[in-house]
Amino acid sequence: MLDVIDLNLVFSDHLVPETVVHHLNLHMDEGDLVGLVGESGSGKSMTALAIAGLLARHDMKKTGQILFRGTDLLTCPRKQLRSIQGDGIGIVFQEPQTSLNPVYPVGWQVEESLRIHRPGMSPEERRKRALQMLSEVELSDPERIYVSYPHQLSGGQRQRVMIAAAMICTPSLLIADEPTTALDVTVQLSIVKLLGRLSREQKTAILFISHDLSLVRRLCGRIVVMKDGRVVEQGETEQIYTCPQAEYTKKLIASIPRIERRKNIPQIKGGAE
Repeated sequence: MLDVIDLNLVFSDHLVPETVVHHLNLHMDEGDLVGLVGESGSGKSMTALAIAGLLARHDMKKTGQILFRGTDLLTCPRKQLRSIQGDGIGIVFQEPQTSLNPVYPVGWQVEESLRIHRPGMSPEERRKRALQMLSEVELSDPERIYVSYPHQLSGGQRQRVMIAAAMICTPSLLIADEPTTALDVTVQLSIVKLLGRLSREQKTAILFISHDLSLVRRLCGRIVVMKDGRVVEQGETEQIYTCPQAEYTKKLIASIPRIERRKNIPQIKGGAE
């Protein structure tokens, strides 16, 4: 479904051109759950934006290929690229507050991809599909959410709305670019579980980008590790966690906070009678 072949991204408007992604190769099949991990500045989000076709076509030199179902997204006509964005490929960003337009109701925004890619649907059909999708992302009272504005929702609710909007056309690939960063821990876990369920039910492949290796381990079957714009290691999730090969990967895993169980902690009995 997706083949990224020898991808290089270079900012060419600098006095000295700066390469931010070096010779990246990535393959994904239908339904794959792949984690793209690394520290800030490692090139994760630039890779995601390139795959989603959201990088400007000027001021940046792009070489290699990004093949989505055989179509090279780096060279195809803009009209063809727009027909894929939101339909074949969906994307969820890390901050839903800035991704949603504050002046439009949630329902109108969730329906946007349907208005573009399903022009034959009637307004009532779009509304029915949007309400169904809001329910599928486990939002209680979809009718109320549909007519609400983004500022009337919590951070977790807004992120679920963004997932509903990205999945409403049942894309083959969902790019989740650090979708849990702005959320608290319990909401992060619920969002990861939601993504896993939607992937299983809709057969959607997910490229999950995060610096939180614990969340990646819960969701993804395969991990790609990036550093300074280069892939330093990739493989099956448990293999990477239990037997990392690259020194950088070893350091990433060693940096995961752990709560060690301490033995012989005195037990305090009693309490309110």
